[in-house]
Amino acid sequence: MLLKGKTISYCDQYTEMILVVLICVCVVLTQSSAQESKLVNINQGPIIGYKAEGADVFAFYNIPYATAPTGPHKFKGPLAPPSWVEPMEAIDKGVVCPQNLMFMPPSKTIQEDCLVASIYVPNTNSSNLPVMVMVHGGAFQLGFGDAETPIHLVNTKKIIAVTFNYRVGIHGFLCLGTEDIPGNAGMKDQVALLRWVKENIVFFGGNPNDVTIAGCSAGGASTDLLMMSKLTKGLFRKVIALSGSNVGVFGVQLDPSSNARNQARKYNFENADDLNALEEFYKTASYELLMSDSQSENKHSCVIFSPCIERDVGQERFLEAGPVDILQMGDYVRYPVLYGFAEKEGLIRMFQFDTWKNDMNKNFSEFLPADLTFSDAEEREKVAAEVKKFYFGDQLINDDDILKYVDYFTDVMFVYGMLRSVTLQVEAGNHEMYLHQYSFVHDKVPFISHTNIRGAAHCSQSQAVIDEDERDLSDEYKHMKLLMREVWLNFIITGNPTPEGFSMIPRWTPANADRSPCMSFGNIAELVESVIPERAKFWDELYSLYYRHPMPPSVSLT
Repeated sequence: MLLKGKTISYCDQYTEMILVVLICVCVVLTQSSAQESKLVNINQGPIIGYKAEGADVFAFYNIPYATAPTGPHKFKGPLAPPSWVEPMEAIDKGVVCPQNLMFMPPSKTIQEDCLVASIYVPNTNSSNLPVMVMVHGGAFQLGFGDAETPIHLVNTKKIIAVTFNYRVGIHGFLCLGTEDIPGNAGMKDQVALLRWVKENIVFFGGNPNDVTIAGCSAGGASTDLLMMSKLTKGLFRKVIALSGSNVGVFGVQLDPSSNARNQARKYNFENADDLNALEEFYKTASYELLMSDSQSENKHSCVIFSPCIERDVGQERFLEAGPVDILQMGDYVRYPVLYGFAEKEGLIRMFQFDTWKNDMNKNFSEFLPADLTFSDAEEREKVAAEVKKFYFGDQLINDDDILKYVDYFTDVMFVYGMLRSVTLQVEAGNHEMYLHQYSFVHDKVPFISHTNIRGAAHCSQSQAVIDEDERDLSDEYKHMKLLMREVWLNFIITGNPTPEGFSMIPRWTPANADRSPCMSFGNIAELVESVIPERAKFWDELYSLYYRHPMPPSVSLT
């Protein structure tokens, strides 16, 4: 061994090793004097976490659970994580996966090798605790694991929680069906995280055989899709899917080959119809180019790059068939599912209202959900007229129709997909589907434009559970946050949101194929027969006639 140009003996090597260890210990002791720490040995090596501010919870940040491939292999599935010998300080380095910079806080660091997780562990001697894994949302285009944190839940000392990054946008969901770009890299990252939890969570005091996956929006669609994948068998036992579903319009790409071609043309690539040339273009394109375009504001309510059905190219496949087909065949594992949506999810499209109300008047068919298909343009226009009349009547859409506009996007983007999935899952034999609607609003929620009404916006039910500054919240909202957290904890621990002895809300029974009953969380919590029955029936009829099944990528683009 060489040290400053000198050859040293085995004894010198041992002395040097002891000095390195002592230095590490001194560093740890110096920091722990100001902040209590915890050392955990995982399969990759020792890590040190620190007490979260204001809670009796240890937070372990930036733990690599896998390695993201780079260069021409950047669209493949994740690789094994690194290992180390010396204790690694698991502090927050702000690592996020490549994505559109306009949405990213300046404190974050975008890098290719971004597959890191955070583990939140209560300060308790208890072991074998239930585990919650949170999948972040962001339309599959953006976001990072700790955009939302679960410290309040963990501070109850009843569970351990995990958040994590996965590849997003083109980086995570380009799908060409080739060996180098098979598709679903982002979903395979999620599988890798669950496998990592299975192997390592016991070292933190968690039960690897009692994992609940949870998410909202794209996170909800992800959890709903994870339970349909053959890769996830045995990796979790319960599912919390909010404001996103496996059969929703943005859950799975309808035509991934066309999406890849059209996006390449946006980047001025002229040979997009040649599969080999298209593959080479994406493999060599810079992340700056690939992440320069947002894909989340399409009039047809889907996103371009999302999970896909994969072709068999001799590798692990996350999704082998369309979600509707899988559910109808019953070819998946049934889990207890906590399903929920906010009453006015469509508020997510408020920024577009002033423009889109006019566009809807000119050509409403542009706004039909992308997963409907028609025999010809005449049939499409006929259905568009029916939909417009159902929501807006015969008059031109104007400012007075803002609530109808919100209802429309609530249904087509989020709620109908969830209701449809409830029916399909119950018909497939899942009799543990707990459905809820969240309509509670607090006094800091702004009024909806052109009205004196407040509304529970996209993922409000998830916001009620995650961490936020509670110092200025109303007593009513604090109570609702307490209630929603207790419901989540009940479900994570028992698989039932209202187990025996829980009296904060009425007993909650699973939904049937008619999506009844549904727990309504408003000013009071009550079990109701159904929600939006007329609107749901309207879409049932349309989807029975015009549903467009998603397809895998084509073998050839020519």
